[in-house]
Amino acid sequence: MTVTPVPTADLYDEHGEELEICGTPFRQFGGRRAFAGPVRTLSCHEDNALLRALVNGPGDGAVLVVDGAASLRTALVGDLIAGAAARNGWAGLVIRGAIRDSAALGGLDLGVKALGTIPRKSGKTGAGTVDEPLTFGDATFRPGDTVHCDDDGVVVVRAL
Repeated sequence: MTVTPVPTADLYDEHGEELEICGTPFRQFGGRRAFAGPVRTLSCHEDNALLRALVNGPGDGAVLVVDGAASLRTALVGDLIAGAAARNGWAGLVIRGAIRDSAALGGLDLGVKALGTIPRKSGKTGAGTVDEPLTFGDATFRPGDTVHCDDDGVVVVRAL
C-alpha cells in the first residue's frame, strides 16, 4: 500500500494533539527524506537477524519501526539490509538504535531514520518480536497505524 508522505508540520496543524508525535531525536540517513506507510514493528537488541529476514520479504510500502533499545553499541542496519528493504518495496526504516554504511544508505531510494552510526556489526541469533506495539519518544507504534516521517520528525496517525 503506497502512502503519499504529508509534511509532519501540516499533519500537526490539521490534527493537533490527536496525533502521536515521536520525540526521539532521530537523524536522517536514507536517500528518501520524506516517507510514509503502514507501520510494521520489530523489537530487537543488538541483533539484526530477524530484521534482515523481514526486509527480505515484501514491504508493500510499509515502514518498519525498529526498537533497538536505543543501543549505539552495534549497528542494526547497514547497506546490505537497507538495500534489500529498498529492493523489496519498503518505504522506510525507523531505527531506535544505530546504523552503519551511512554514505551508502544516502544513495538508496529508502527512508532511514536512526539515532546514530557505529561500524560494529550486531549479533545474528534471531532474537526479537514482530508486529507488537512499541512505545518510545512519547509515541506508540501499532501495526496498521500509518507513520509519516520527514526532516521535522516522526508522526503516527492511528488506524480508524
